[in-house]
This record gives sequence, structure tokens and C-alpha cells, in this order.
Amino acid sequence: MNDLKTLFNLTNKVALVTGGSRGLGKEMAEGLAEAGAALMLVARREAWLKPTIAEMQSRGFRCEGMLADVSKPNDVQRVVTQTLSTYGQIDILINNAGVSWGAPAENMPLDKWQMVIDINLTGPFLLCQAVGREMIKRQFGRIINIASIAGLLATPPNVQETVGYNAAKGGLLSLTRELAVKWAKHNIRVNAIAPGFFSSRLADKVIEQSRATLEAITPMGRIGAPGELKGVAVFLAAEASNYLTGQTIAVDGGASIV
Repeated sequence: MNDLKTLFNLTNKVALVTGGSRGLGKEMAEGLAEAGAALMLVARREAWLKPTIAEMQSRGFRCEGMLADVSKPNDVQRVVTQTLSTYGQIDILINNAGVSWGAPAENMPLDKWQMVIDINLTGPFLLCQAVGREMIKRQFGRIINIASIAGLLATPPNVQETVGYNAAKGGLLSLTRELAVKWAKHNIRVNAIAPGFFSSRLADKVIEQSRATLEAITPMGRIGAPGELKGVAVFLAAEASNYLTGQTIAVDGGASIV
């Protein structure tokens, strides 16, 4: 039986993290690097990606990055090919890239619905598919899909409507379970994290408008704080969770249980 330090050690592992240049993606990537993993960060904007890579490297982490749109198959394959060229393997995939669009269902523009579905659901599928092929070859892999409690629960009536986001995150949870079943025989574990409300570029507008409501429906009475996703990501990527697959861990202050 391994000791606790070994169970959480990611030395010699390589992690591909989408949406890894800022916010929650950066936090989780930082946690993996602190546990010993090398990083390939994927983002859409160089203005965010470049300083994050520099910061990670200044701390002594092995870190590279690429610009890509995860909804485009050619971009996804380019990322996978470059990661393999740089590091020789991909052990961990965190599908974190995401967008949202606030509109009532009856007024949701079709192009905005499609954008949200493409990035939040089709993108993770494309990455799971491309990375999964490589993991199957090696008979090893850890995939962590970043969903949301919006995939578990409906949005409260007086909180901004995000029907496309909710639908995509619900689909991502179903994809997580399906891949976990089909790929377990290949020693690939597929799990999801469903964060509640954390301060981020994606969520800050909703938090600003509805903080009182969000805090009232959360048993712990607050939104998530910086650092509160890092440990969960490391746990799911490491040997500590070796007998856990197809599961969703809600990191939400208890909001999804009331």
C-alpha cells in the first residue's frame, strides 16, 4: 500500500488543461504542477496565456501552452500532436474551457446556443476522443471534465437564465459516465467536477447581480473561494482516486443537496 505522499504524487505525469490560462483552470493546473505534473495549457487568447506560462515557469514548473479553439477538430488534433511532441505522453486531461450566454430560452439566439454547445460539450468530446485514442494505446489515463451544478440543477427563477450552458453541462456529465464505462477496461478513469459559483470571468456578472440569492441557497452561505478546487483536481488526477470513475464531485458549499 502506498503512503499518502505517493498517492498524491504526479511526478512524471503530463497534464493537458484547456481554459488553463486564468481563473479556475489556472488554479487546477497550478495544483497539478505543485504535485509534480508537467503542463500543456490551452487557451484562446495569447494575452492571458503568455503571462500564465511565464508565471508557471518562474516557479520551476514544466509548462508550455498553445492557442486553440476546442470546438474545432483541427485545433484539437494540433494540440494533442504538439503535446505528444513536447512531452511524449498525455496522462491527464482537464476539460475546463467554457463559455456562456445569458438569455431566456424563448429568446435564445440559435447561433449563441450553438456556440455554447460547441465549446462546452462538443469541445470536451473532441478532446476526450483525440486524447482517449492515445490513452488507450498506453492503457492509462485520467480525464477530468469540469461541469457545473448547472448541469445537476435548474437555475433559480430570479437568477440570469443560461439555458445553453445548463444543457451543455448536463450533457457533459452524461458523457463522463458513458466514457467511464466504456474506457474502464483501458485503465482510463473519467470523472467530473461540478463547481458551484466561484468568482471567474464567466460567473462574475451573475454573482454581482444575484449574490444574495446564491448565498441564501448555499448551506455554507457563501460562494467558492480561491484554492477550493485545486485539491479536488489533484485527487482525481492522482493514484489517491484509483478506484473512482464515472463520478461527479460537486464543489458547491452544499447547494446541490438542498
